[in-house]
Amino acid sequence: MKRYILFFSLLLLTSCLKKNKATVDLIITEATIYKVDKDFGQATAIAVSDGKIIAIGSDKEITDNYKSDTTVDADGKFIYPGLIDAHCHFYGYGLSLQEVDLRDTKSMDEIISRIQEFQKTKKVAFIVGNGWDQNDWKVKEYPSKEILDKYFPNIPVVLNRVDGHAIIVNSKVLALAGITKDTKAVGGQIEVKNGEPTGILVDNPMELVFKIIPKPSRKTQIAALLDAEKVMFDYGLTTINDAGLDPDVINLMDSLQQAKALRLNIYAMVTASQKNIDLYLKKGIYKTDNLDVRSFKMYGDGALGSRGACLHKEYSDMPKQFGALLSSPEHLKSVAQQIAKSEFQLNSHAIGDSANTVLLKIYTEALAGKKDHRWKIEHAQILREQDFDYFKTGIIPSIQPTHATSDMYWAGDRLGKERLKNAYAYKKLLKKGGMVALGTDFPVEQVNPMLTFHAAVARKDSKGYPSGGFQMENALTREETLRGMTIWAAYSNFEEKEKGSLEVGKWADFVIFDKDIMKIRESEILDVKPSSTYLKGAKVK
Repeated sequence: MKRYILFFSLLLLTSCLKKNKATVDLIITEATIYKVDKDFGQATAIAVSDGKIIAIGSDKEITDNYKSDTTVDADGKFIYPGLIDAHCHFYGYGLSLQEVDLRDTKSMDEIISRIQEFQKTKKVAFIVGNGWDQNDWKVKEYPSKEILDKYFPNIPVVLNRVDGHAIIVNSKVLALAGITKDTKAVGGQIEVKNGEPTGILVDNPMELVFKIIPKPSRKTQIAALLDAEKVMFDYGLTTINDAGLDPDVINLMDSLQQAKALRLNIYAMVTASQKNIDLYLKKGIYKTDNLDVRSFKMYGDGALGSRGACLHKEYSDMPKQFGALLSSPEHLKSVAQQIAKSEFQLNSHAIGDSANTVLLKIYTEALAGKKDHRWKIEHAQILREQDFDYFKTGIIPSIQPTHATSDMYWAGDRLGKERLKNAYAYKKLLKKGGMVALGTDFPVEQVNPMLTFHAAVARKDSKGYPSGGFQMENALTREETLRGMTIWAAYSNFEEKEKGSLEVGKWADFVIFDKDIMKIRESEILDVKPSSTYLKGAKVK
């Protein structure tokens, strides 16, 4: 009898315990959840409270133990960790939304038409446009100022090339900036033909122009950030790494986040001027739930498309042109040594093989004897065979797969067949470094992270070219690509304990797709867009 009493008592107790379910803020069931944890495991349900994952497992495990006023039946949809863009220009993209969009233009005539259309409604006193690329034109040569002078003789016009490393300006701007055929150019080029500037400036001399562009008002800055954030959420991006910001913009981001007006997670790389280095080394790392300021962005060289990438040997399509470092090796070394004495991270732009050699050697020397530094080479685009081994030491390659599929049409002309073999070598970088952080570099490329996923896996552009893929030996698997867009990117930010995978205790940042990007045909990947995006357990799309 005592046994029966004990049995029924335990049964009653268990029944009561089951009824006392914990109340949480959100429950999602009937999903296929890719946790992207160590084992790349899956689940079907998740419980969220106070913005964090409380439990993840089967539908039964979650519904037996938790209850919520907000329960979502995912109806078989697919959930992935919130996507991270490991290298972009979020603030710059937001500003570009307030300026003339020149992406995908096919000629200077089309550029003129877009500017005229823009001016019909905006009527600005200083025209700025972004996104032209002469490599997309029938005549693949830099434009000159004459056509701008013809249509806009009395209003300043500054048009940024797609990579941000060259501009075309009209004569009005040259006059305002005091640029003549005798103006000296260090770390770049002021193009001169027939004894006169053509209006093309590459890399460092562009600063002479940027100084005269009216600064955006605070209202414009806020509009830029909020407009850009909406695009991020629409594409399932919950964290972005903004590669190169000044303190005033970072402070604005922080104030908007504190006011709950801006919700996006931002990993801010501070532009590595000496003034900024002194300021932040004194202030120390600054981190909130949404903002992480613990890195500096340094530029090694320019871009391949504008022949500003610094190469060991001359450009194949332009003899005696090698590109250039944007600062002396001594200056780059000084910056690295200062930052190496702190807890801050250094992330350096390096496109050309010579720039990569210089920076990898500087990194190795500055970090000697230091552990868990996680310094990054941003782009790591072209490397000599012997330089890949530097990534075995903990230096992280931060790469952009769509650069390969955008550049493949002309990169061989710039580099020749032999150098091209070690360009955009993402699989090789992964094997050496153990991980890669993936991004887009938008607005140089498009924001859409599915273009990143497709380019990494298929090595094709959005049109499906080339049919066999570009240098497929350097394609990534789908699992590697998803990790590069989530947990590896988070690790590269020292944030792997709080995001990048769907595990208990981490922020509930995730994206829901109608299709499974891990299994659908390559051609279908490009059409996938989130049905929902969640940030810290709140639906933001």
